[in-house]
Amino acid sequence: MRKKEEYKFKWKNFFLHLHVVNRHRLKVLILCCRAGIIWRGLVHDLSKYAPVEFFEGVKYYSGNRSPIKNCKDVNGYSEAWLHHKGRNKHHYEYWYDYETRITSPVMPYKYFVEMVCDSVAAGMIYRGKKWTKEYQLTYWLKTKDYAKINPKMDKLLTQVYMDISRLGIKKVINKKALKKLYLEYTR
Repeated sequence: MRKKEEYKFKWKNFFLHLHVVNRHRLKVLILCCRAGIIWRGLVHDLSKYAPVEFFEGVKYYSGNRSPIKNCKDVNGYSEAWLHHKGRNKHHYEYWYDYETRITSPVMPYKYFVEMVCDSVAAGMIYRGKKWTKEYQLTYWLKTKDYAKINPKMDKLLTQVYMDISRLGIKKVINKKALKKLYLEYTR
């Protein structure tokens, strides 16, 4: 657990965090265009500019890791994350409802594709030159046991990341390939 005093508002971090958010959104837009969901790419993560998300991101900015993870390390939770996942349907956490019969439904196609583009873009932005096509699969396999996600979506995501690892982004993140996989795994 990190010390609270390590994280203070700094103007330098304001601009650095803004730059990371903008780079991430641009990368997601490029991937979403490739996947045929241009509008989802254009409106992706607009809530990151809301004060509750943005200023927590500035305060816990480190440059090589999500500020949300840093905040969770210090406080045990993140107000930015609670705000973000409740407003962005491309997060599987948005779809989780512990009070319903089906606690986690199959995500609609456009949000599933946006989620894939988001996770790949986040990996590329945070890992930088260290990112490889195998990264998303490795990261997903380490974290998926904690995910409250529909089993069909779990298998589908695993397959998509396996395919990216094997074939590369261009052959997997496109409308034809993603639609085929989605229909195969969600029927």
